[in-house]
Amino acid sequence: MKKNMGGTDKVVRVLLAVVAGLLVYFEVVQGTFSYVLLALAAIFVLTSLVSFCPLYGIFGLNTCGLKK
Repeated sequence: MKKNMGGTDKVVRVLLAVVAGLLVYFEVVQGTFSYVLLALAAIFVLTSLVSFCPLYGIFGLNTCGLKK
C-alpha cells in the first residue's frame, strides 16, 4: 500500500469521525443510521492512520504530495 492521503485529508477525516461520534453519543442520530455513521467514522479513522484510502487508489487520486 502506497500512501495516497495528505495531511489535510487526514485531519478532515478525523474531525468528521469525531463529529459523527459525538452525534451518536449525544443521541442526535439514533437507530440504524447511528451504526452506519459509526462504521463510516471508524473507516475514516483507520484510513487516516494508515494514510491510504482504497477509493483514492481505484480512482488514481493522490493528495499526499509524494511523487510516484
